[in-house]
Amino acid sequence: MSIESRSDPALLSATDLTRLYRSKQLSPVEAVEATLARIERFNGVVNAYCHLDPKGALAAARASEQRWMAGSPKGLVDGVPLGVKDNIAVAGMPGRFGSRLTGSDPLTIDAPAVARLKAQGAIVLGKTTMPEYGWKATSDSPLTGLTRNPWDTRMTTGGSSAGAVAAVVLGMGALQLGTDGGGSIRIPAAFTGCFGLKPTRARVPAFPASPLGTIAHHGPLTRTAADAALAMSVIAEPDVRDVYGWISPAPDFRGGLDGGVRGLRVAYSPKLGFARQAHPEIASAVAAAARTFEALGAVVEEADPDIGGDPIETWNTFWWPSMLYQLQAFGDRARDVSDPALLAAAARSRSVSVFDHLSAQLHRAHLHNVFARFHQTYDLLLTPSLPLPAFEVGDLVPRSGDWGAAWCDWAPFSYLFNLTTQPAASVPCGLTKAGLPIGLQIIGPVGADALVLRASRAFEAARPFATLDAPHRRD
Repeated sequence: MSIESRSDPALLSATDLTRLYRSKQLSPVEAVEATLARIERFNGVVNAYCHLDPKGALAAARASEQRWMAGSPKGLVDGVPLGVKDNIAVAGMPGRFGSRLTGSDPLTIDAPAVARLKAQGAIVLGKTTMPEYGWKATSDSPLTGLTRNPWDTRMTTGGSSAGAVAAVVLGMGALQLGTDGGGSIRIPAAFTGCFGLKPTRARVPAFPASPLGTIAHHGPLTRTAADAALAMSVIAEPDVRDVYGWISPAPDFRGGLDGGVRGLRVAYSPKLGFARQAHPEIASAVAAAARTFEALGAVVEEADPDIGGDPIETWNTFWWPSMLYQLQAFGDRARDVSDPALLAAAARSRSVSVFDHLSAQLHRAHLHNVFARFHQTYDLLLTPSLPLPAFEVGDLVPRSGDWGAAWCDWAPFSYLFNLTTQPAASVPCGLTKAGLPIGLQIIGPVGADALVLRASRAFEAARPFATLDAPHRRD
């Protein structure tokens, strides 16, 4: 534990918090008060939270303190401060989806992950910011404005789990819940230097259902791999409301977490066979990360899965009609108040036919089998999380013009694994010369979430993640 963490409980991991609660060296009230103090200090700088309930959080912290003092905590995360992305339902809080189309009335249900965390004592602080309906991988919306990268406030956090990453990096909630339909957990995790896991399809149940079906995932954003394993042990519990959900009980993902990677067969793919380019500092850092796996005893080979080219058109066939479907519910009002770029992009999906959709489903099945064969040879696959560092906040693409016109042009490593529904994590693996985080993506076969967490933990132990105490404010 660092000196800073000892003096500021908000900078402690969830794992450390519960350990200190158990030994009565720290109270949940102290932790929540410290976290709220950091939100008061920094939220105006980075714009991570769009809704807060400090009164409710402190009342929950006092109840948690009493349980810990009596030696009877509710569960694994009793007293741990939690932030929830604004498209995930929390009873008593609004669900705005980053949109002016939605209302501010409180919701009446908890999403499954929220319900599980609450049942085990987690303390919901509030809702975190996102772009409108999560349509893009940057960090602004018509409703909440710009969310800024703590490492350089001129830069984007990425998205769409934008506020979640800004919050967790700055100690404004040790656990954060995000969603990922095309990289929305992993992209912002890579840009901001935190840990983000997109679990296997429906391993974490979701409700209400997303129009994206099995492409959309709920998962944790944390400062450590151990905290993600802790969160997964709670939120992976089945829920009958999820039509796609797994029905097997949640395993304890903490078991075997320190088992290392010795003897594992690991593929390293710098471009997945189709990515057009990578920033030299990113390419160098990810190659060095692959060598770290080799030093840890894994058998590492450079290899590309035989996917036959960029699957972006298949992903587009699901993504944009889903956005159009959500906007159509609001009729002409969407035209007046929504993000104009979202309206334009969604409108292009009107030409997607039933034939296109069926073809895309069959291509998904093909990709699934490509990776089923690939993982008969390799236990894990390593890629960059992103081929570039964070760029200017408020921009959809970098101003250089070198990275295409659509956000997915600069994020080629993420959406493939939404199509295949495999578990994939973004792990911090260094900083650029300008001090911006770099992410390594670790992918496993369907159902191998524990293995991805184990490998992430091994890498973290060998290469500890860089941390921040306060945002780097730059004008």
